[in-house]
Amino acid sequence: MVDVSAVGYDGLLVALLRQIVGGDFGEENLWLCFEMVNLFSSKWVCLLEEVPLVLSGALYVFLRLLADHCRVMNIPKIESLRQMEIAFCVRLLREKFSLCLRIGRDLVRLLQDLVHVPEFRSIWKTVCIIQVPLRITPEMESQLRFLLTCVKFGSQKRYQVWFARKFLAVPERTSVVIDIVRFICCAHHPSNEIINSDIIPRWAVIGWLLKYDMKHYVEANLKLALFYDWIFFDEKVDNIMNIEPAVLLMVHSIPRYIDITHSLLEFLFILLDNYDVERKEIVSRGISTALHTLIRKGVVQSLDVMTSCDMLSPIFKERLGKLLSDWQFQHRKEFQTTNIPRDGIQSFSSSLESQTSA
Repeated sequence: MVDVSAVGYDGLLVALLRQIVGGDFGEENLWLCFEMVNLFSSKWVCLLEEVPLVLSGALYVFLRLLADHCRVMNIPKIESLRQMEIAFCVRLLREKFSLCLRIGRDLVRLLQDLVHVPEFRSIWKTVCIIQVPLRITPEMESQLRFLLTCVKFGSQKRYQVWFARKFLAVPERTSVVIDIVRFICCAHHPSNEIINSDIIPRWAVIGWLLKYDMKHYVEANLKLALFYDWIFFDEKVDNIMNIEPAVLLMVHSIPRYIDITHSLLEFLFILLDNYDVERKEIVSRGISTALHTLIRKGVVQSLDVMTSCDMLSPIFKERLGKLLSDWQFQHRKEFQTTNIPRDGIQSFSSSLESQTSA
């Protein structure tokens, strides 16, 4: 019917898409998913020319199905189907993004639900980086870049006062600090020369913004903007410069601005517990990976300054220590599974137990 452009075939395609049931991993439902994504992929050119809106609908359907299919692992039928669905969606997003925008704000929701999938995370990052500079004016960007490339640490006060009077004087406009923080984290990455100089660091500018008088919901969104890249951090695809400001701000705020360290740690644990309850384990792994990457790359030597700080809540210190130990346990387990022959695992475990007993 597609080949001969039969009358009403677009309606039939939509009707078939509606027969696919979310969360159903039965053989008939998976068969229909496979046939439909295969049809849309193999008849790509024809459908794009004649019924492009059907492709928009298919993108919505398969992005939503992927949220379910990516939760199920080690089932061959779903593995192959998932790869086909990912390939179709990624192709449409990369080649015909304007068509994808017809989905509206649900596109953001669907992509955010798949941010833990590497293929979609890179698309999400691209969208975020494009959007970040768009959320601040050229004049604001110019002043921020001047502050972060030319002003010496300790001499920044008069520039900050001027910036605040120019852009933050009206209370209703203070929400722009959220966009400024995203810009600083994601769009302004200083060179090593500047990092090693006496120029005011990014974390100090963010700390100044955090102390600015703002409504509670603005402050919460500012912190989310600061920690957003920690949530599903993967060293293979994510940039360490996006997560550097947050940890440096927490470390350097001790002891003089301990309230900042305390409030940021508190928010980080709120994110861990509540941001995505269904994927709490993934969020925990992202945050702990971010911390270990920052230490291993030498951004901070260690987190002892926080875990041994008497001024911080014992609960926070305990949870921070657990994050670090959980990461070590997980990677030790992955290393053993990857490197030890299957028939040698039992003997290795027995040897380890005997050494522990001794």
